[in-house]
Amino acid sequence: MGIARRQWVVVALCATVGAMLGIAYVMTATPLYTAGTSVMIDRGDTSQVVAQLSTAGPAPGEEEAMIVSQIALLQSQAVIGAVVDKLDLTNDPEFVGTPSAVATVKNGIKSLISLTGLYSPKEAQVDSAARRQAAIEQLGRGMSVARAGRSYVIGVAYTSPSAALSARIANGIGDAYLDDKLESRYEATRRAGSWLEGRIAELRQKALEADLAVQKFRSENGLVSAGQTLMSDQQLTELNSALIVAQSETAQARAKHERIQKIIDAGQGDAIVNDVLDSSISNDLRQKYLEASKTEADISARLGADHVQAVRLRGEMAEYRRQMFEELSRIAQSYQSELEVAQARQKSLEDSVQKAMGVTFSANETQVQLRELEREADTYKNLYQNFLQKHQEALQQQSFPLTEARVITKATEPDGASHPKKLIMLLAFCFLGGFAGAGIGAFREFRDRFFRTGDQVRDVLDLEFIGTAPMIDESAGKVPEVQAGQSPRALRKSNVASNYVIDHPLSSFAETLRSAKIAADLTLAGKDCKIIGIVSTLPGEGKSTTAINFAELLASQGARTVLIDGDLRNPGATRAIGLHAEEGILEAILEKKPVGDLLLYNPETKLAFLPAVIKRRVPHSAELIGSLAMRDILTSLSAEADYIIVDLPPLGAVVDARAAANRIDSFIYVVEWGKTARRAVRQTIGNEPQVRDKTLGVILNKVDHEKMKLYRTYGSSEYYYSRYSEYYQENK
Repeated sequence: MGIARRQWVVVALCATVGAMLGIAYVMTATPLYTAGTSVMIDRGDTSQVVAQLSTAGPAPGEEEAMIVSQIALLQSQAVIGAVVDKLDLTNDPEFVGTPSAVATVKNGIKSLISLTGLYSPKEAQVDSAARRQAAIEQLGRGMSVARAGRSYVIGVAYTSPSAALSARIANGIGDAYLDDKLESRYEATRRAGSWLEGRIAELRQKALEADLAVQKFRSENGLVSAGQTLMSDQQLTELNSALIVAQSETAQARAKHERIQKIIDAGQGDAIVNDVLDSSISNDLRQKYLEASKTEADISARLGADHVQAVRLRGEMAEYRRQMFEELSRIAQSYQSELEVAQARQKSLEDSVQKAMGVTFSANETQVQLRELEREADTYKNLYQNFLQKHQEALQQQSFPLTEARVITKATEPDGASHPKKLIMLLAFCFLGGFAGAGIGAFREFRDRFFRTGDQVRDVLDLEFIGTAPMIDESAGKVPEVQAGQSPRALRKSNVASNYVIDHPLSSFAETLRSAKIAADLTLAGKDCKIIGIVSTLPGEGKSTTAINFAELLASQGARTVLIDGDLRNPGATRAIGLHAEEGILEAILEKKPVGDLLLYNPETKLAFLPAVIKRRVPHSAELIGSLAMRDILTSLSAEADYIIVDLPPLGAVVDARAAANRIDSFIYVVEWGKTARRAVRQTIGNEPQVRDKTLGVILNKVDHEKMKLYRTYGSSEYYYSRYSEYYQENK
């Protein structure tokens, strides 16, 4: 915020300049008109009307690439060149514009040369091609192509100084795009049809050859087929089926024979098998046997087992039983015959199967080659049918050339100019100006290496900050006039600044000098006469003015004060208050003249001033300031003064102040506010340890308090300056 407060004038000035440039640009810029047309890539039902050569549609990830490809096609030289040729833009003065003077002269020279025959038709063709290429490039720079969101709609716009021309070219681009797609589709289907015809003839011949090879292989190897299978395979299948049936019949006959044989061997007269039940003889014998058994049981029960009738009946029963077993034996023989017949049939079928399997195994080995030939023949047959179908589709597409794009919005003449957008341009210029101002302000802040606040003095120099001295307005006061009869040894002040503390005893400057006096009194409390040197880093920082006002302040408070101008090369204090002096410190040092005869006085404050009258250059000023004669001068003055203020040369310019350091009790360092670099002061102080150790503090001189407000921070003395400034009174 502090930087913004300090640099807002620069930013505002640059923004104003930017606004003025923007107004000039808007007033002088050529208005441009933009017309646009919209083209939609239709992925609808055209594939159902006319079959595509490739039945697979674009994958979801390929649609983005398809749209980008269509945008590139719209911007291609093929489409743009077609627009240039169709609208004859190379000869359209509205598009080409008024030719320049150089172009007019060049065309005239070419016309004259063509009359002499030096300008050949070939060169004219090259020139025409160059003009066409220039028109293509110009049209490409003026057009813009963009996709409408995530849709299949592509917007095409053209910008030019003419509204009618913009609409005409925009529509021309859309038409040329559709024509190019139609032409490219027709050319693609025509080339595909030509290629398919040659490929179909080749496949037809290969399919025929493969089929003939299959039939020839069948006849050579005796591979007769019945439908989809070979005769040997079918015969083997039938024999296997018959063998399974014969095996089942054999098992059934064996089971019947074994069952009846068990019955006979066990003598089970009451056992029953199916053929016994079906035999009338067996059933009749069994009936008689049962009746005799019943009668015998009845007689034996009534008359006894030995009765003649019972014995006779048991004999009949035995006869019946023998006859029944004879009948079972006859049935068993028939079962034996059936088993033998079934076994013979099974053996015959097994032999036939083994023989058929041998034939089949032999045929299978040959059939491997047959199947390979059949697969090859089927492949060629399928390819032939597929290519024949594609050829028919290509003929249909060639007859019905359709595109997957259409123009959905025609370009019309725009009502107003699209460029320049006045408000936006003005705001942009203002913003750029403000941005440039911010950059300049930032650079100024970066380059601000000077002392602005007391905290900077303490942080950078590690010295006490005494206070600030304001920038003195020379026009705000009046220089004291020389009164008639005034003593020639009286001070004569040549500017308002040298008498400021006298005219403004309650000012902030006077308060700062009082702070310097208190610092001197506290630091040098044990000395009867305090010798204080006023120094700075560079010339022009106001140390002489500070020294004069400090001495005047001490004298006005009743202290016996002597001010010595110790700058033997640039005596600023002498020019300010003793310009009329004829002799001074040089005469006291070199000629040993009494100091009391050389002093000038202020009759109001009783300030004594030893000037430095420079009549010629003094190359050894440092030796003079540090000489024994200078020590004697200070010793003699110390006996009669409470304070001796010495205005010394700048530390950074000459070494005089360093030479006089051992003669000075304390120093007050004067730094010009906002002018002297911090680094220069820090290095100078660091190189002068004797001066640094004796420095009471630093005074920031020539301070602009209005600007200083911009550098204040919360809690600093500058932050509260507006409050305690009520104690100051800058007016007389």
